[in-house]
Amino acid sequence: MLIIDSHTHVDLVESWGWMDPPEAILDLMDEARVGRAIIMTYRDATGPNDPSTEYIRSAVRQYPDRLIGYVRINPNAPEAIDALDQAIGDYKMKGLKLHPVSYVGFPYGEATLRLMQRASQYNAPVLFHTGDEALALPEEVAEAASLVPEATVIMAHLGGYFHNEAVLDIADSLPNVLVDTSAMPYPWMIRKAVDAFGGERVLYASDGPGCPPILEVEKVRLAGLSKKEEELVFAGNIQRILDGVRHDI
Repeated sequence: MLIIDSHTHVDLVESWGWMDPPEAILDLMDEARVGRAIIMTYRDATGPNDPSTEYIRSAVRQYPDRLIGYVRINPNAPEAIDALDQAIGDYKMKGLKLHPVSYVGFPYGEATLRLMQRASQYNAPVLFHTGDEALALPEEVAEAASLVPEATVIMAHLGGYFHNEAVLDIADSLPNVLVDTSAMPYPWMIRKAVDAFGGERVLYASDGPGCPPILEVEKVRLAGLSKKEEELVFAGNIQRILDGVRHDI
């Protein structure tokens, strides 16, 4: 069965202790029999030609058959829109990663909403770090999704360790929201997410290399999904989203 990991990281900033070159995630993908992976940095780009964006671009160019790029941006930066346009329009990246805890801003802040609106013009998904911290709570990300209903919003980590039920509560009211399964320890929550969101709105992801993809794959296997549901979660849903991204607006 084809597996696409919807959320992994590559970055190399020795001063911060981030030493995860693309080969690190590729080795873990091979161990888990993951065919392709979406990669993003730990850093937030602040404009065009940002070193973090260039790092992702280089990694995808080096391994085009295995890696897919998302750009990670600080929406409060004056050139945030330009950074997104370069990444998706020029570099053909496939999505936007937002980490409100990193850049210290509300998910529903005006600058973030503008960046989400721009991403939606490309039909590019917006992946939010979502979990147990202030600025990343499911209710806060849900507010952003409600204010930009045209955006495809992915809540990473299915709400973290302690806020899973809050994610499930928004399934019916926000049809533009999907969830990914990464870095959340409960296989039964994947079953509950598929029941709440439907099989078309749940994405396998690992958050590797911090979380081993082989373990994250097994978590989905233990969720009690049907073969069709597994096919959608492991690859079909994210492939549908990626296929819809455009690079000119």
